[in-house]
Amino acid sequence: MRSPSPFLPLRQAMAPLFALACLGAGQTASAQRVPPGEVSSSFTLSAVNQRDADLDNGGTFGWNGAAVYAEVKRQFTPELSLGLSARLARENWSFGTPGAFGPVAPWTDVLRPSIGVNLGYALARDLSLFVSPQLEWAYESGARTSDAVSYGAVLGGVKVFSPSLVLGLGVGVFRQIDRSQIFPFPIVNWQITEGWRLSNPLRAGPAGGAGLELSYAVSDAWELATGAAFRDYRFRLNGSGPAPGGLGRSEGAPVFARLTRKFGPLAQLDLYAGAVAGGKLQLHDAAGATLQSTGYRAAPLLALSGSVSF
Repeated sequence: MRSPSPFLPLRQAMAPLFALACLGAGQTASAQRVPPGEVSSSFTLSAVNQRDADLDNGGTFGWNGAAVYAEVKRQFTPELSLGLSARLARENWSFGTPGAFGPVAPWTDVLRPSIGVNLGYALARDLSLFVSPQLEWAYESGARTSDAVSYGAVLGGVKVFSPSLVLGLGVGVFRQIDRSQIFPFPIVNWQITEGWRLSNPLRAGPAGGAGLELSYAVSDAWELATGAAFRDYRFRLNGSGPAPGGLGRSEGAPVFARLTRKFGPLAQLDLYAGAVAGGKLQLHDAAGATLQSTGYRAAPLLALSGSVSF
């Protein structure tokens, strides 16, 4: 899903760019310098439905999900900012059986709570660095959470080239339950014209980078956009399924269109429609061996997200 901060145009050179750190490489939440001592918060509620899709090796699957995200951040000095964030996501999966995974669904309900710390430091008015340590638990309901921990950090830097162009480079370094991964990604916030903008739509984390999105401001209240990203995450399974204590894996590239209704500068409602391309599901046993791997046809995707800042 897109980061909870509203998209706001850049009106002047910014420093510090701590919002980029808070979003793990996403949006610039304010076009102006934040005064020391200021505290801001945001809250986002999202719902997602990935409709039934055909698995290449037989059968169908789909899932519904919901997520709650909250963040609070404080500007300690003109250069230094610190934020705390928490997220809770739940996915309810359903499989048509018999199918690629046999007569029993490989998993059902998946929970993904996470917490993060977001630290940003401005080296100059046009150059900032950030680091965002994150801790996530990803597990099927009933599984041992101690065996479902992912941890690591997103870090990088951004430079203001002009009032309309901010570029940077980020890298994610994570231990995702039983494997390590490193992935670089670009940081972009480019106000191409008064209406058109290229930016990052998602929050970088254990599941992958921040993606890219091209948006158009129809008016002060309405915005259209299209974008894509790549997601890849694993979760620990409980002891009652076909792979007790094993791992499930989901990967794919969400390609989407977005319609946004803004209610002033601090609240908005986002409607998404799209599909997951190049999708794949895998089932691993407790030792990590692959029991089943199957791709699936493009899966329709719908989502609704509301956010408020204060």
